[in-house]
Amino acid sequence: MERFFKLNQHGTTITKEFSAGFISYLTAFYIIIVNATILAVAGIPMEAGIIATILTSSFGCVVVGLWSNTPLTLIPGMGLNAMFTYTIVQTGGFTWQEALAMVFVTGIIFVVIAFTPMAKMIMTSIPNSLKEAITVGIGILLILIGFDNAGIITNSEHTLLAIGDLSSPSAITTLIGLVITVLLFIKNVPGNLLLSILITSLLSIWLGGATTEGLSLSMPSFHGYLGVFGQASWSQVGNIVFWLTSISFAMVVVFENIGLIHGHSNMLKKPGISKKSLQATAVSVLSSGIFGTSPTVASVEGAAGIAAGGKTGLTSIVTGILFLVSLLFIPVIKMVPASAVSPILILIGVLMLQNIVHISMDDLTESFPALLIVVLIPLTYSIADGMAIGFILYPLMKLLLGKGKEVHPVLYLIAVLFIGNFIIQYVF
Repeated sequence: MERFFKLNQHGTTITKEFSAGFISYLTAFYIIIVNATILAVAGIPMEAGIIATILTSSFGCVVVGLWSNTPLTLIPGMGLNAMFTYTIVQTGGFTWQEALAMVFVTGIIFVVIAFTPMAKMIMTSIPNSLKEAITVGIGILLILIGFDNAGIITNSEHTLLAIGDLSSPSAITTLIGLVITVLLFIKNVPGNLLLSILITSLLSIWLGGATTEGLSLSMPSFHGYLGVFGQASWSQVGNIVFWLTSISFAMVVVFENIGLIHGHSNMLKKPGISKKSLQATAVSVLSSGIFGTSPTVASVEGAAGIAAGGKTGLTSIVTGILFLVSLLFIPVIKMVPASAVSPILILIGVLMLQNIVHISMDDLTESFPALLIVVLIPLTYSIADGMAIGFILYPLMKLLLGKGKEVHPVLYLIAVLFIGNFIIQYVF
């Protein structure tokens, strides 16, 4: 194990990697139910969607761990599942089987990019200011999700957001849990984030915010899942809209993953993007269309495992195995309350905000598009849409101010593709 993962070289231990993998799993397990619920709206049976999500997540984590030796967590992406269900199926009029074919095409495009010089060309074309902005924007989104899940922030008719009911068990548990989490993290207590989740879960049960009723171990039925596995339909392959939508989908998937991997690389203090990480992520996206779910991403939740000390692919493999084991105890998974996960998300989000110092404020053609990405990712609740605005505005501002030569030609193409994506989403 030492020879394969190079634990000593990375300054880690088997215990740390296992603990980090467990943390990554606990912060990402919610995707099992949430993703299946969104897929069900598209027509995929709920239990089949649960199995598809588990198998895809397990496969993705194991592949990235073995191939790239990095502690990433690959799970179906929030936002991409909404695009799958609401944009492609409900608005676009495609069936979920045809949408799965688009996911497969997206995976093929991603694989071609990741395994050829195109990957390096695309990555070098993106300015550092935009890369750093994506990391900061995702950090704010994590903070927002954490407070929202706990009910500390809620919708408001007049101000969009407002303070929720701070007297609720969920809010109280999250606030106390946040203090505990930060203190454990600052003191660098071994397994700090895992310990935080355990303490906060027990506190939530004590305050009545969670319950242990209905716990059981049972295997879901795989019979219904066979109607989803490998059921991509190619009946629309002759339809130009099918291909335009697939390309648009691929563009969002590729750039969202590039942004996420870049953010994780910064947390690992390894600036840049691992080519093998990108390749493993591409293969995972390709498998999504086969397993029967929306595309995977190098999820923001994986940052929890990195913050907990995960530095190698062993972290990812542990997470992948735990996803597979979760087939046995889905009711137990559902018992861990959002208030136990929210403090972790908030802490990780705050840590990611530190990257804002790397955005140069001296040149507005650099900082303005970047800061819009920072603001729009959380405001739109979409990494893809926030990125798109910045990626369109950056070359446009440079061009209008006579600095067009500072922009890599590929970035102009990217901007045009993002514009096309918006046209497909909101015009057709």
